[in-house]
Amino acid sequence: MSRRTATAAAAVLACLGAGMMPAAAQAIENPIAVFAGLDKITGRITTFEIPVNEVRRFGALNVYPRVCNSRPPTEEPKTTSFVQVDENLINGGTRRIFSGWMLAESPGLNAVEHPVYDVWLIGCLDPNRPAVPEREEAPAVSAPKSSQDD
Repeated sequence: MSRRTATAAAAVLACLGAGMMPAAAQAIENPIAVFAGLDKITGRITTFEIPVNEVRRFGALNVYPRVCNSRPPTEEPKTTSFVQVDENLINGGTRRIFSGWMLAESPGLNAVEHPVYDVWLIGCLDPNRPAVPEREEAPAVSAPKSSQDD
């Protein structure tokens, strides 16, 4: 087999192989990121929503979600958000303590860990998107009565 034929065959196999790969679902951009925050002093966990590209204060932290993506309901769940977190300093300034992706399905992987506060992503919301209808359950079938039940 010539070098040219081998290269063409490899290209055809690569195209065929790529066609057999499952298509990746398009990410759904959501306008609201949902977080949970732990105040380690009080032990209180708070859930809060932040619109994308806005800031909310949690304790001494400013939380800025830049994007919040999810997958269609027909796909395996994967919710991600690019988040930046600044700490408010006593002198009036701020210091960036986190900048990166958070994964709702793996909250411990990229959560913000601060001496007093922890923050992690729990989901994304789009109030304009209709909720996914729940699956209807089949009606329960009662067992036939046996003669011993009488």
